[in-house]
Formats: sequence, C-alpha cells, structure tokens
Amino acid sequence: MKSPPTFKPTRLELELLSALWKIGSGSIREIQESLPEDRRPEYTTVQTIIYRLEEKGAVRRAKKIGNAHIFEPLVNRQSTFATLIDDFIGTLGGSHEPLVAHLVESGKISSAELKQMEKLLKERRAK
Repeated sequence: MKSPPTFKPTRLELELLSALWKIGSGSIREIQESLPEDRRPEYTTVQTIIYRLEEKGAVRRAKKIGNAHIFEPLVNRQSTFATLIDDFIGTLGGSHEPLVAHLVESGKISSAELKQMEKLLKERRAK
C-alpha cells in the first residue's frame, strides 16, 4: 500500500512517525516507550494514531509477534518533510523568501548551514 504524495501528518502523527523512523519498526508499546517520558501519550492514544496512519497508508503491519503487531513506516522522512514544507510555502503565497528571511533573522540557521545551502544550489544549477 503506497501513501498518497500529499500525505500531511498532524503534529502527533509526525511525532509517532519520527519514533518509527528512529527505531525502524516496532509495536505500539515500543513506539510509545520510545517517546520522551515528559510528553508521552497514553498507550491507547498511540494505538489510535498508529491505526489512523495505517488507514492513510503511512505505516503498515509488518508482522505479528504473539498478540503484538509490528508496524513499519511506508513514508520516509524526506518526502514527508518536503510535503509539509511545500504546503507551508504555499500558505506564504508560494514564496520561500519569508521563511528563509525569518530563519536568518532569528538566528535559527547558522553560517555553516547557509554555506551548505549555497553548495546545494550550485550543485543543482550544474545539473
């Protein structure tokens, strides 16, 4: 089952997907326990969200061990973030400038990161 290219996870869905990307695959309990203790949702909340992600085609049941289903992600971090970023830039009228300006002005992007971005731009132009 493939996820649609416009898959846009909610904040909690993204948090659970991040946990799955980190551990590779896992049961509901393993996913829940991999989250930071101070922000860890209840087991049933994690279960509900994982089932919703399954319905959306973002995760699948890879196997069953005892009574536990083992889930694995079907979407990757890069494509998921790209969709979220593209959607956000769309809300800015399609211009990336306000986003980049904010990152620079707020100090949330370093000189080294800007140099890396310049390198990526040069490589893209060369193609």
